[in-house]
Amino acid sequence: MGVLSKRAEDAAAAELAANVVGYALCVPGGAIVDEARGCSKTAYARQIAMYLCHVAFELSLARVAIAFGRDRSTVAHACHAIEDRRDEPQFDLWIGSIEASLRAAPSPIMAQCVSA
Repeated sequence: MGVLSKRAEDAAAAELAANVVGYALCVPGGAIVDEARGCSKTAYARQIAMYLCHVAFELSLARVAIAFGRDRSTVAHACHAIEDRRDEPQFDLWIGSIEASLRAAPSPIMAQCVSA
């Protein structure tokens, strides 16, 4: 798979994570992947979406950073912040259910095979 197709797949993963997190937190998915920081609620939703891309889709921090148009250190900070919150049982259940949903999503490659 070429670099461009890998980046397109990463961008699709970021969009999916952003839309699912946006739905769960009542934040527009487009605002989560937008270049602007947005309000604190949007920034928090972005941290969760970046964390989920790293954990559920097993993307490296660098790949998540490119997909969200952020620096790798920003993604690392988000992942540490969200991982720390997983010590809270309610939060862990909530984010665990979103993570499981994202892991169960069909990969873009499988979707291409189904439509062919």
